[in-house]
Amino acid sequence: MEIRQEPKSLGEVDSDALVIVGFEGAPPPQGPAADLLKELYDSGEFSGKSSEISILHRPSGHQAKRLVLAGGGKREKFDAAELRKLSGAVLRSLKSKGVRTITLALDDAFRSDDFAAAAVEGAVLADLENDRYKTDPKKNEKHVDSFSVLGGSPAAVDRGRILAEAQNFTRDLANEPANVLTPTLLAERARQMAAEFGLECEILDQDRMRQLGMGALLGVAQGSAEPPALIVLRYRPASAPASKDHLGLIGKGVTFDTGGISIKPAEGMEKMRYDMAGGAAVLGAMRAIAQLKPPIPVTALVPTVENMPGSKAQRPGDIVKSLSGKTIEVLNTDAEGRLILIDALTYAQRLGCTHLVDAATLTGAIVVALGNVNIGAFTNNDAFLAKLLAASKAEGEKTWPMPMDEEYKELLKSSFADLHNIGGRSGGSITAAWFIRDFVEETPWIHLDIAGTAWLDDAKPHMAKGPTGVGLRTFVRLAESW
Repeated sequence: MEIRQEPKSLGEVDSDALVIVGFEGAPPPQGPAADLLKELYDSGEFSGKSSEISILHRPSGHQAKRLVLAGGGKREKFDAAELRKLSGAVLRSLKSKGVRTITLALDDAFRSDDFAAAAVEGAVLADLENDRYKTDPKKNEKHVDSFSVLGGSPAAVDRGRILAEAQNFTRDLANEPANVLTPTLLAERARQMAAEFGLECEILDQDRMRQLGMGALLGVAQGSAEPPALIVLRYRPASAPASKDHLGLIGKGVTFDTGGISIKPAEGMEKMRYDMAGGAAVLGAMRAIAQLKPPIPVTALVPTVENMPGSKAQRPGDIVKSLSGKTIEVLNTDAEGRLILIDALTYAQRLGCTHLVDAATLTGAIVVALGNVNIGAFTNNDAFLAKLLAASKAEGEKTWPMPMDEEYKELLKSSFADLHNIGGRSGGSITAAWFIRDFVEETPWIHLDIAGTAWLDDAKPHMAKGPTGVGLRTFVRLAESW
């Protein structure tokens, strides 16, 4: 789909559909077809409620074939995040009707770059269908050729395209079935992306990880016939940064999670291909960072494994030694994500990362706590978390800070090793975060538990069912605004 920014007036737009936003409880939009729009409001056919859509065909005073009135909800609550969803809902609705070219006109009050970028992001994200493996020859008959924005700058529109294409790259990765995307092939996809966008890439294989002493990561991997990998991507700004700060992004990359010997229930296990959504978001963020060129060095690490119950699988009660030297008693092999993350986080510090953010579909407990609305955020540094929360708010990725009281750490004490890998049923997402925190020590660190937000069980008006790519935009904004 071609993306454009156009400096045209409403009457000059000759797209198949010209989209304008109307608001609830506000006067109808003005323009060449103002009388027709007023009739829609007066008749009650259109009220301006969020994502409501009305279509006028061959509107007088317009070259466009259709004038589409899209509901933005309450005007005072309308922001870039709402526009992103609305833009996506409009594109999916119009695409289903065979519309090929769409132009969205931003109201004078919403013509800033953030709104223009969000409009593009919503459209590009909405255009993705998770139907790669369907063989229906008619599946590609309805598609949108171009999406244009009236408002914002060309640079903002380009930024929106870059971010959304990177997020779709992330979503594509997370949607691949585990028989297609093994750890080896995920590493190869990362290598190909790095070569395309000018990133440095290094892949640590099983032998190298064994030499280094990554016993926590290798313990998870040993139950699978598929070998693990540690993907390392590096972005270096063209000019020397003003400070010595070095951002590390670490993403959980479990390409399939059976739970190992502590096996999961059968119901819903097919979704466990998305257990590498954190790793996919980190790879997608690096794709965007390579193009947007923030001022800070960024290194991404994705430890990727399968967690399988093979004959050599890790057992409950096993004790493993991590890269940091600390020992872990494995009480539950389904608490595997934290085990692969800690070795990657230790390695990130050895590579010089001064600030660490990890993202993982880590716990069901965070879904119980926050549902499917907010990412759970945990930290050892409130100032660093404030930076990330500002970035997440700017990008419309809802994130909620969770407690890290010292009392939770007591639940991880082991009689036989330095600590064990679960803290019991209570406060499961918090004790998981505390487990990880024990391995970053004083390095500023944030853990994002995305288990509730990385997958849509049902399609939304603005996005297809499946992976969401959550976290990516926050990572990029954090790096850009350093």
